[in-house]
Amino acid sequence: MSVARILVETLTIPAVLFLGLLFSFPMAFHQPQPHHAKLVIAGPAVERTVDTALQGQRPGGFDVTAVPDARAARRAVLDRDAVAGFAAKGRHAVLYVAKANGAALEQALTKGFTQLGAHNHQTLTITDLAPTVSKDGSGTTLVYFGIAWNVPGYILATTLLRAVTFNRRKKLITIAGGAGLFSAVGFLVGAGLDFFPDDPRALAIAFLLTTAVATFSLGMAPFVKHFFPLAGLGLFVVLSVPSSGLVPVQLLPGFFQAVHAVMPLGNAVDALRGVLYFDGAGVLKQVLVLCGWIAAGTALLGLDAWHHHRTAVRRGAQDETQDTPEPPVEDPSLETPAPTALPVHPHRFGEPLPMLEGTVHDGEQQPVRHAAVTVMDTGGRQLVRTTTNARGEYAVTGLPEGYISVVVSHPGRDPLVHQKLLQSGVAVRADFTLRDRRNGTAVRTDAHLLDIGPARHGS
Repeated sequence: MSVARILVETLTIPAVLFLGLLFSFPMAFHQPQPHHAKLVIAGPAVERTVDTALQGQRPGGFDVTAVPDARAARRAVLDRDAVAGFAAKGRHAVLYVAKANGAALEQALTKGFTQLGAHNHQTLTITDLAPTVSKDGSGTTLVYFGIAWNVPGYILATTLLRAVTFNRRKKLITIAGGAGLFSAVGFLVGAGLDFFPDDPRALAIAFLLTTAVATFSLGMAPFVKHFFPLAGLGLFVVLSVPSSGLVPVQLLPGFFQAVHAVMPLGNAVDALRGVLYFDGAGVLKQVLVLCGWIAAGTALLGLDAWHHHRTAVRRGAQDETQDTPEPPVEDPSLETPAPTALPVHPHRFGEPLPMLEGTVHDGEQQPVRHAAVTVMDTGGRQLVRTTTNARGEYAVTGLPEGYISVVVSHPGRDPLVHQKLLQSGVAVRADFTLRDRRNGTAVRTDAHLLDIGPARHGS
């Protein structure tokens, strides 16, 4: 592989993520202002006056709807049908807001209606229908906890991709257990330190968020392959965090409002606000979105299992419906390097360490040069192929953990095959003695570490 190609493959994903972060965060957070924030106004006549004034202040900033009276305006805010309600009678006016939607949105609304009240010579009263706890002055603490439940879901999936001895069912069980643990710990910290109200319903939302991100990440991995880090970080960081509610969604540009409506993090934050501050109003939609991500991830896992089954049938292999480990090469991740042959020389600082190394000699213990060394997984698929040097040495790195088969061959000599168990941080050595085929000499294999039984012979 040329240096240029290595550089391109190495820099492509970081470069795309860099550009994504560079443009998404400033576009979302720079000068937030209302974009089609929903307001209700008590009385059709007052609604027309307020709508005209607000459109003059900020065109397209507010979508104004008339309701019969002040009680209906108040109810609309509590039901989360509107971010604010306004009622005016004579010289007195009331603005109903909810700080739980975000202090920045409350401030923008207060500023706009204060100017409107001053223009109409009215005394404006601000009524907060959903105040946050004292430690959440900005109304964004739930977003921080949401991010804490969101990103580890993606990381959990990447680590499970390396668990080559786990089948899909075990991986899903691990996701459920991890999500349960994360949600419980996060809830105990948040409620115990008074960062949000002590309502156990938040546990369910946190569990769904982590499960949704982890399940979908695990499901998409076999399809996006080496682009998995780009897809995962793009979805659950680059797009999710700017649209999560750090800046209230009503103050975001239209693109991020649309992203917020479908991303797990944004829906989880809205659901948390609903159960903790609005008595569950409007939560069903967000829960259904989170369940949709879980269902999509499960469907992708099922599709991948079906693909493997069809492949196994075509190869005449055993039906993959049995409870057997998945082939590790089907689980690409940021943490798993590609199997690569290494030049054999004393290790220098900064170079990768070999995971598998050894020598090949003939019957007189002379090194065999250019012997073919092929490493295969348990399904018989080739992971990497290399040849021995003038000293009969070979070295390979980037192999998945688990059992592998090492096949050594050379023209005119009997090939040998041996199984090895690879474990993280352990260098496995396999040395071979190839006998001249015409001598009819018995085959012998010297295996110095982690042998798991006699060698298998091929002809």
